[in-house]
Amino acid sequence: MAKPRVGVVCGGPSAEAEVSRVSGRGVAEALRATYEDVVVLELEPSISGRLQEERVDVVFPVLHGPPGEDGCFQGLLEILGLPYVGSGVLASACAMDKVTAKRLFRASGLPVAREVVVAPAERPAEAAERVRAELGADVVVKPARQGSAVGVGFGHDGTLEEALAQALHFGDAVLVEERVRGKEITVAVLERDDRVEALPVIEIRTPPGSWYDYPHRYTPGWSEHVIPAPLPEATYARTQEVACLAHQALGCRDLSRVDFVVPDSGEPVLLEVNTIPGMTPTSLYPDAARAAGISFEQLVAHLVERALARGGSRG
Repeated sequence: MAKPRVGVVCGGPSAEAEVSRVSGRGVAEALRATYEDVVVLELEPSISGRLQEERVDVVFPVLHGPPGEDGCFQGLLEILGLPYVGSGVLASACAMDKVTAKRLFRASGLPVAREVVVAPAERPAEAAERVRAELGADVVVKPARQGSAVGVGFGHDGTLEEALAQALHFGDAVLVEERVRGKEITVAVLERDDRVEALPVIEIRTPPGSWYDYPHRYTPGWSEHVIPAPLPEATYARTQEVACLAHQALGCRDLSRVDFVVPDSGEPVLLEVNTIPGMTPTSLYPDAARAAGISFEQLVAHLVERALARGGSRG
């Protein structure tokens, strides 16, 4: 049997494109420990033709934000009949849209924060009045379809309208949630041996007065990943349980990373599911895999083998 040619696709037009390129180069380098033939391709309008010209057998998308993480690129691969790593069209679209994802989480009985959804055409002043009436002013404001904390802001007295205007700038709905204070926790989920498995739980620590925003995610030394997270045994197990349930509620495949806030008392609060977690040198998912005894090279090869075993829709 001929050895597969693996295409790593990264970049594109999203606000997170440069992070995607860093992840893509790292994934390609790690794949070369197993596969001789690995090519890195930029997500651009000619990507369909490029995949065919390069005779790619399997695709490893390393794309953050739309249109690479929201089901659009996955739909193209389905049309081309190419097997690919990660979630399919529907799960990708649902996970990328924070409003849709949250409705699915709540319908599945998972623990989430109270929220208000602001429509794209709503004026910030009117939206702020509605948010204050329903949630108060201490809230987190998130564009519905961005990742890596892009556009996220905090609403306090006098700053809520500004945060809403910033989030609405992206042109989509805005998810406003009551602010829950606690530890920032993430759980990597990996499918292997026909089961959904939660890897060791990570606590993310940033300097006092800061949070895990875009710079703290991708600047070496600006955040600390504590593995395993120092949580009570029951809370630790509950975050792993909810992470797997959230992965399944969205219909995710292969891998995901599930983010939480864990308050000092009460249930962990589920925030979101990332279907294409970061794979940079400062990223959480590779750290969790290493803590589970899985090297980065083993991880990416495992994901490619799963995709190859599924095959593509062209048969």
